[in-house]
Amino acid sequence: MILLNKPYGVICQFSPSGGKPTLADFVDVRDVYPAGRLDTDSEGLVVLTNDGVLQSRIASPRHRLEKVYWVQVEGTPSADALESLEAGVALPEGPTLPARARLVAEPAGLWDRHPPIRVRKAIPTAWIELVLREGRNRQVRRMTAAVGLPTLRLVRARVGPWSLEGLAPGQWKEVPAGSFRATY
Repeated sequence: MILLNKPYGVICQFSPSGGKPTLADFVDVRDVYPAGRLDTDSEGLVVLTNDGVLQSRIASPRHRLEKVYWVQVEGTPSADALESLEAGVALPEGPTLPARARLVAEPAGLWDRHPPIRVRKAIPTAWIELVLREGRNRQVRRMTAAVGLPTLRLVRARVGPWSLEGLAPGQWKEVPAGSFRATY
């Protein structure tokens, strides 16, 4: 298993795609595949493995593996907005599962994003830590937008027991999968 801190603007696949950077530009290990994806505009932890069963266990919504996101939003989250995120948000394909949401300070050690987010002097920004147990397409962005808080920056900090701690953007490390394989 490999843990990668995927930089902003990188496509979460190994095959070339219109000259845009892909995982192959950062990970030089053959026959590993992402267990779940991050969209190109998102950053943070991507788990890669060469074990198809393990990949399915990590990525499948059926297993409800926790994923922790740091979300910089436009505006100031109200208690009602945070409660709505926690209760589950109505999306066109159906309501999301309940989540955990809390207002946090900018995460310590967070790197600068290139390019930086847009800044509007008249509109404040805030950080939310959002913990999900499902992974729909662009779910975090759609959830925050539904409660009136557009996402400006999205960083996945943790997937199950693995975190991006100690990994700069573009860096990766190999980790044993043994304990996770036994539990799931």
